[in-house]
Amino acid sequence: MSIMYGKRIRLRAVEREDVGKFHEWVNDPEVTRGLALYLPMSMQDEQNWFDGLSKRDPHQKPLAIEIHKGKAWKLIGNCGLFDIELAHRSAELGIMIGDKSEWNKGYGSEAMTLLLRHCFETLNLNRAFLRVYEDNVRAVRSYEKAGFVLEGRLRQAVYKNGKYEDVLLMSVLRSEWASRMKEK
Repeated sequence: MSIMYGKRIRLRAVEREDVGKFHEWVNDPEVTRGLALYLPMSMQDEQNWFDGLSKRDPHQKPLAIEIHKGKAWKLIGNCGLFDIELAHRSAELGIMIGDKSEWNKGYGSEAMTLLLRHCFETLNLNRAFLRVYEDNVRAVRSYEKAGFVLEGRLRQAVYKNGKYEDVLLMSVLRSEWASRMKEK
């Protein structure tokens, strides 16, 4: 897969040089508040994660999210697909905007839109879905902007920060994606 370009961002392969930033982000409680991570990660853990990427299915490797800053590109997060079910033409998506100085600028929605385009136009999937914590209002709004709809709720499915929390299931179907693209 080549680099995917949006209006303000691009998605590219993750490189070893990205590991330091990822390590910083996955150890920031504000960043991980909306993620399934809850224990500190060592730099060695992060390097082992990167080293394991070469063994993954190419379609399930994470992608770096970069924004155009002047004449250069700035790494702000990562995203990707996992648990691709070929028989059902379905995959789960995930995203992390780790650079907090770039939050609330619409980059997450744009990244998810590019990822959905990849799901439906490159991989020929029929359904893309994700899980999001109920109290992550900013993320829910971002996903809705990208076309995701609420399809269910896992009640008190996670225990995080001293309390049980609901997990929302959101998805986009190929037919919904096609309709949105016709409107644009």
